[in-house]
Amino acid sequence: MADDSEDVLRLAREIADAYRTGQPTSPRRRRPMRRTGPARRPGREDGVALGDVLGEMVQNQGWSDKLAASRVFSDWAAIVGPEVAQHCRVDHFSDGIVHLEADSTAWAKELKLLAPRLVAKLNHELGDGQVLRIDVRGPQAPSWKKGRRSVKGRGPRDTYG
Repeated sequence: MADDSEDVLRLAREIADAYRTGQPTSPRRRRPMRRTGPARRPGREDGVALGDVLGEMVQNQGWSDKLAASRVFSDWAAIVGPEVAQHCRVDHFSDGIVHLEADSTAWAKELKLLAPRLVAKLNHELGDGQVLRIDVRGPQAPSWKKGRRSVKGRGPRDTYG
């Protein structure tokens, strides 16, 4: 029984020594890996933040303008405020022009007056020069060009006969 406890202690000492020195305890040794490609970058096994990798990829691919354009849609309420966002929506964004659709003519006029401030806010949030101007449309009136009571060649007031 004394021999068993000595063997266990010897084995524990060997394992502890192996951890301290970094040497494997088993007689089997790993073969070194062969490198077939270019030399490894130093510290490649170190962790890298995912945001840094994605930011680098966005810059390399030239997607920053497209991401700024998508932020006009996704962050509209946060950029212009909840009250303004409640009364208008972004219809589309192209060539530096944000096309808005207001829910009333009064809000369309208000947004036209606020346009320079909104452009400044958007450029501050998205990056300088992303937004050049804002185009505002009010609610669309119904079209009288089609339907049962329309007559070709006559104006919209002539539809009632």
